[in-house]
Amino acid sequence: MINSNAFNYINVLNKAADASWKRNEVLANNIANNTTPGFKRQDIDFEGQLRRVMRKSRYMSVDAKINSLNTNGFRMRPGIYTDNANFSYRLDGNNVDVDNEGVKLAANQLRYNGLIQAMNHEYSQMKMVMR
Repeated sequence: MINSNAFNYINVLNKAADASWKRNEVLANNIANNTTPGFKRQDIDFEGQLRRVMRKSRYMSVDAKINSLNTNGFRMRPGIYTDNANFSYRLDGNNVDVDNEGVKLAANQLRYNGLIQAMNHEYSQMKMVMR
């Protein structure tokens, strides 16, 4: 993480990209364990964590919220949770739906690519200003 106000958006984008990468691993693990009896699907709640932090200060601008995320030392660590642990529509106790996981995986890959493009855009803007 870069410690400068100029990099606040990039730092948050970087954390989001890390969480998206981790989600990709978790979703791939869900698909790999599709036939494991009793396996329960897992996911990551990064967006919920970020939403809670951003909601804490309603009357601040987005810039101020982003600055406070970085200056207050907030560490966004996406937590893995078991989704619908008590639910299973299969007799073997597994609750993984391969089609649903595939859709979530594709959406997550698009999100990750978008985050990387946004970081590249921020860096190109800085590069243009420095020239």
